[in-house]
Amino acid sequence: MKNPYIPETALIKDIRAESYEAKTFTISLKKKQLFNYECGQFVELSLFGHGEFPASVSEVIKPKEGVFQITVRELGKATRRLMELPVNSVIGVRGPFGNGFPVEKMEKRNILLVAGGMGLSPLKYVVMYLLRNRNKYGEVKLLYGAMSPDRLLFKNTLSSWKNTGERDRSLEVLLTVDTPDNGWQWRVGRVTEMIDDIKLAPSSTSAIICGPSLMMKATTTKLLDKGFGQDQIYMSFERRMQCGMGMCGHCMMGWKRVCLEGPVFTFKEVEDTLERLF
Repeated sequence: MKNPYIPETALIKDIRAESYEAKTFTISLKKKQLFNYECGQFVELSLFGHGEFPASVSEVIKPKEGVFQITVRELGKATRRLMELPVNSVIGVRGPFGNGFPVEKMEKRNILLVAGGMGLSPLKYVVMYLLRNRNKYGEVKLLYGAMSPDRLLFKNTLSSWKNTGERDRSLEVLLTVDTPDNGWQWRVGRVTEMIDDIKLAPSSTSAIICGPSLMMKATTTKLLDKGFGQDQIYMSFERRMQCGMGMCGHCMMGWKRVCLEGPVFTFKEVEDTLERLF
């Protein structure tokens, strides 16, 4: 996209309910163009006459034709309007913006992904990337937690990931909820508690975290206690952003602008500001 200030028009091609509060939207740029996206970046969506908001990309369907997916829940005026729109509605897209998770730098290492609630949305594409390039990585584990089963995202995809048993495509998925229903068969408790249940080799493992602030704080604390290096813990702060251009100041973390220097940071990069954030 040539001018970062001017949205490209796009169509909503499909809408799928993920939970009682979240939906996945398949978006297609009207000008069929390359959507050059890196794991962990974000886009700005414009709801004309209602506002704009940042959103992580949960999957890229056709990168050469500009077809991708976002998964969002209602948080304000613009997202409320998005939830009301039908298929084939016109919206605006700016981006992708920001940095991403350095997945190429993590090659030959074990990968631990920890997600809470809506935090699985930006991590879904990371998992898809890791599975497509599975032979380049060691063990891959995903720990995912939500408040209740009806708030879990991507239930069908999670089931397929859990059934990925081939050695060269293996992915260990552990699920937990705070409040189970009668059909829940997995763990009950906080996602950070599952870190004690898995075997970890901190010196050869990179951690990727996204979720509510308190969850990320508890997770980083636990991983540091386990011996993880500060520069091997990566966090996404995409929830803090607004304009995506470094102009509004909404996303400031100390002297860092999340939309320009992030949204992905290592713990080492933001250690001095985390206590004020959390």
